[in-house]
Amino acid sequence: MSKKAIVVGAGFAGVEAAVQLARAGAEVHLYEMRPVNNTPAHKTDGFAELICSNSFKAERVASAAGLLKEEMSRFGSLCVECAYETRVPAGGSLSVDRDAFSKLVTERVEAEPNITVHREEVKTLPRPGVDADVVVIAAGPLASDALADDIQRLCRETLDAKAAAHPDDPDAPKKMKSKKNTEGKTALHFFDAVAPIVSGDSIDMTKAFAQSRYDRGGEDDYINCPMNKEEYDRFYEALVSAESAELHDFDKGGVYEGCMPIEVMAKRGHDTIRFGPMKPVGLTDPRTGHRPWAALQLRKETAEGTMYNLVGFQTNLKFGEQKRVFSMIPGLEHAEFLRYGVMHRNTFLNSPELLDADFQFRTVPGLYFAGQITGVEGYMESAMSGILAGLNAARFLDAQSDAPAAELPAGYEPLVLPEYTMMGALSRYIADPTVKEFQPMGANFGVLPPLEERIRDKKLRYETLANRSLEWFAGQAFDRVPQRKPV
Repeated sequence: MSKKAIVVGAGFAGVEAAVQLARAGAEVHLYEMRPVNNTPAHKTDGFAELICSNSFKAERVASAAGLLKEEMSRFGSLCVECAYETRVPAGGSLSVDRDAFSKLVTERVEAEPNITVHREEVKTLPRPGVDADVVVIAAGPLASDALADDIQRLCRETLDAKAAAHPDDPDAPKKMKSKKNTEGKTALHFFDAVAPIVSGDSIDMTKAFAQSRYDRGGEDDYINCPMNKEEYDRFYEALVSAESAELHDFDKGGVYEGCMPIEVMAKRGHDTIRFGPMKPVGLTDPRTGHRPWAALQLRKETAEGTMYNLVGFQTNLKFGEQKRVFSMIPGLEHAEFLRYGVMHRNTFLNSPELLDADFQFRTVPGLYFAGQITGVEGYMESAMSGILAGLNAARFLDAQSDAPAAELPAGYEPLVLPEYTMMGALSRYIADPTVKEFQPMGANFGVLPPLEERIRDKKLRYETLANRSLEWFAGQAFDRVPQRKPV
């Protein structure tokens, strides 16, 4: 007899999870609240609707986005398959006719014999072992208020229990004091703004220097980009005159309190940011032996130092403006931006404290999360998480025995891909307990472990990183690569 699976949400992650479970023989019940309960962002009731851009980014395999899609195709990704069948000319990117894409995805899902679609809102978390044998929550960042509240409750209870069990552990999550504390960073994050991230090897260390403020912490925990007065003045004028991105209707409102964009802060006064995120106190420029006039600090995003975050530089500037203005900072003239700063309303788990790399909730066996709610960012990244959550949920079903619902079934072996694959790196990032300032992450080569041999030529380096991943896939029994339909 087939096992029952519930998947909540028919976005990119939900449809991929549902298809993987259905192909494994599970009886899948896919719940989508639209059109019964619409969101401010969606315009249709189609599955995998594209909200913003119609682009899935670069197609070439020697790019982070291209490598991710190539890896996903090895698992028979529905979204990759439909993207190639509905593509439109877009140079080197894989872009689609958004209406045709969503229509095709919907048709393919509804045609799956093992999937039953329910057009209704799920207001409480289904319980593995009670409501179904396994559950995948892929409700997305715009989940209904009722479901978001129930997810918040589970997260809070889990983290409160963890804090109570380790009262003397400084790294344990802080105990939530009240349900109203929705901006606490331990249950659900309400993601207002993100600062840019640059590649570590693109920082010019002849101008920047490694030093923690007042020499507290490791000597290479931070990289500092010093400015003299003239450099700061030029940067300031460029920053306050730069063009900001337009906010979507569903992003507007009082969601930015306590998380001010660097350009807004700068407009409050010429020296405001010099006494804020760019304060130079506690730093000594080794080139001059003196404290700089101002300084940008870069903080490690990975232990290997492959990625660095621009501390305090959350921003709503257009991407091109970010590149232009922030490249004026000494040491970042030729910086490679792995992720630009963004500002919008979003909701995601504190995944490093709550999820394993198989996307399973650590304290509830059989409960999986997928999509942007896990902290992956981007269309295909969300789809990727759905693939892995669905595959692991299917493995969970295969291993199920008469074990109590509170225990993992005997023989369960999660599928966690190697860290040098893009899918594996992203799934490990969201589950990494060493990540203390967790923010959503999309595909980029900075999340991969560095090569043993340093390759300065960027094109060759990216090709080598991509080949390293695909060499692993070549040894696996994956043969469901979709046919690439030409434009």
